[in-house]
Amino acid sequence: MSGWNAQAVPDQRGRTAVVTGANSGLGYVTARELARRGARVVLACRSEGRGAEAVDRLVAEVPGAEVEFIRLDLGELDSVREFASVCERTHDRLDLLVNNAGVMALPLGRTADGFETQFGVNHLGHFALTGLLLPLIAETPGARIVTVSSMVHALSNIDIDDLNSENGPYRRWIAYARSKTANLLFTHELARRLSRAGSDAVAAAAHPGYASTNLQAAGPRLEGRKGAERFMEIGNRVFAQSAEAGALPTLYAATAPGVRPDTFVGPSFAMWRGSPAKSWRAGWTRDDIAGERLWAASERLTGVTYEGLKD
Repeated sequence: MSGWNAQAVPDQRGRTAVVTGANSGLGYVTARELARRGARVVLACRSEGRGAEAVDRLVAEVPGAEVEFIRLDLGELDSVREFASVCERTHDRLDLLVNNAGVMALPLGRTADGFETQFGVNHLGHFALTGLLLPLIAETPGARIVTVSSMVHALSNIDIDDLNSENGPYRRWIAYARSKTANLLFTHELARRLSRAGSDAVAAAAHPGYASTNLQAAGPRLEGRKGAERFMEIGNRVFAQSAEAGALPTLYAATAPGVRPDTFVGPSFAMWRGSPAKSWRAGWTRDDIAGERLWAASERLTGVTYEGLKD
């Protein structure tokens, strides 16, 4: 993977991709580079205004790009179902699903369906989306599902008995870490189930290292903690790599030949920055029993079951 960059993304002509959170940051760069290589790209974003602006910006940067916007709010299961329904009506294949969108270190809140916001958006929304799009994915040879996690997952394993942060004091960074662990456990269990079903679809994960995006700007506002906010502001300027660089692990996991199921790709230098490389991950993200329990809970909470991938 040494020296791998966006110019190494293989030809994507004839392929269809869905990228969540594609109106800015890592998602926008990922969508743009896939479109630059010829993919038909669906920008799945919550805001209609920002989604439309992203389409215009992308077409201006990549003339002739085949790109469209379909509204998706991962915090509303009805919106997830509507998005999947539109995709099934308008597309006959799905080669690549990039579960990129997310929120980070928010104060305690609840989604429209009553889930803790970070767990609901970062994990449950993408769990439901992937399951609802599975028929399209299953019909597409060599499809991939790439879920974006974070090196911050190392801060905490999930608490299977308190997935929605209903017990004890709420700690926003621990809740974020648990949602990112859930992303990796989901990938692990999805890869296992796809293999057992004889599918050639690949479920992999990626993380951007420390990348300066609007996730940091919009998420970790630390009520009254100006020192912490100042530290993050300086960190973004001095230590963080750009969204262009931060998107490379996702692009690698999504397009590079030979990516194995359950691979976790991140920056090569101390997981912070650099070209894509196989990344370290906490041992608990490969726990089969935890993966099964999280899967069962996710099906129960979302009402989405994966036909054809029953354990």
